[in-house]
Amino acid sequence: MSSHFVSAFNLILPECEEWFVRVFSEALGHVDDEILRETMRGFIGQEAQHSRVHGNVLDTFFAENGVDTTEFTGQMRWVFRRVLRIPSRLSARRRRKHLISQLWLIAAIEHFTAIFGDFLLNNSWEEYGAHPGLVDIYRWHGAEEVEHRCVAHDVATYFGDGPLRRFWAMLAAFPLIISVVIRGVHLINTGENSGAPKSEIAMWRALHADAELGLAPDFGRVLRSVLTFVGPGYNPQDVGSTAQAVAYLSRMHVTRVAS
Repeated sequence: MSSHFVSAFNLILPECEEWFVRVFSEALGHVDDEILRETMRGFIGQEAQHSRVHGNVLDTFFAENGVDTTEFTGQMRWVFRRVLRIPSRLSARRRRKHLISQLWLIAAIEHFTAIFGDFLLNNSWEEYGAHPGLVDIYRWHGAEEVEHRCVAHDVATYFGDGPLRRFWAMLAAFPLIISVVIRGVHLINTGENSGAPKSEIAMWRALHADAELGLAPDFGRVLRSVLTFVGPGYNPQDVGSTAQAVAYLSRMHVTRVAS
């Protein structure tokens, strides 16, 4: 069940991360801080690479398991390319306002990807026979999410912080992620090779049991993190460990060079 949850979460990522790239690319023109600009360029490069790698891997995974994702990915394309696009016929002031709203929405989403990245770095998948290649791909992505977890928040606060901005961003981000993941799990469960529970109650029970074993994220922690994001004193560095993420990425680099 945990593999279906992870795959469902990743169903959203290719289109979502391409949207990150588009928004950050536009925001670059409004940022004068050269250090922040350089950090944003690195973020854009990482997100573009994540989108390509996960799109290719998941296409293969779903095809092998008899899951047709055409309708679902089409809906994700509509959400991130149509619903969340900034209308072209806007005044400069209104366009900037839309841009700031999207930057805060990205910061809220990145809060969850950092939590998920921390889980990926510390789960117990190998103990239960997970495919080493897929584990490495997910952990690589998770490590980069933890490593750059402050960037989206730093960019959003550069354009202006405030409790209302955080609240509305989280109010949009949390239902979006949960609804997409639940729908994705149901989609994967329709695959001809799926042995996962079909009912809603059974699905949540299975996820809770997997979380107890370290196979899925702790949903209680995710819920508590919603309040953390909108509360005073929030700092993305409180999620995960930069040292652990950088150490894993360094090992991955050495392994790839050696091979």
